[in-house]
Amino acid sequence: MTGGDRAMRRKLAHDLDRAFPDFVAAMQGMVFNGARRWLPDRQDAEDVTQEVFIRAYQALQSFAPERMAELRLRPWLFTITLNLCRNHARSRNRRPRQVALVTGADPAATDATDAVAVDAVAVDEWRIRLDRLAARQRDAIVLRHVVGLSYNEIGEVLGRPPGTVKSDVHRGIGRLRSMLTMEELS
Repeated sequence: MTGGDRAMRRKLAHDLDRAFPDFVAAMQGMVFNGARRWLPDRQDAEDVTQEVFIRAYQALQSFAPERMAELRLRPWLFTITLNLCRNHARSRNRRPRQVALVTGADPAATDATDAVAVDAVAVDEWRIRLDRLAARQRDAIVLRHVVGLSYNEIGEVLGRPPGTVKSDVHRGIGRLRSMLTMEELS
């Protein structure tokens, strides 16, 4: 959205109600993908994604048009996303866990269902690997390689200099490579 960021800011500043659906359409996939890597459950990621846009809309309603026109949308939106994911994970850890019993495969499952299940397993495997990283590395990697933010934007979201963010991404990628190598050897 970097190329259209300025135009989107102008649209939002000019007519928030009319421009906000376009903003959501442009950003919801990125927000969901980021939330999905930070949260273990798909439904939780969907819930957080919705909450991100509710909070964004509420905040933007209170912004003066000049402030909105200068707002760096992606870092701002992912600051909200990361904070909500952290809050959600904290509150989820305080709730009692429910265990679902799996009694066997659904005989009516189709190949498409199987493909979705395989994709879900892959997402879960990567989330587990990412969870093994230090939080600063995990957050930097998700924002860079899942969401696609620039190092400067990530620095804004995380409150760290871009050089530190680059280092966190590099070290985190190195740890992920080591994990994959160990998995292949076992």
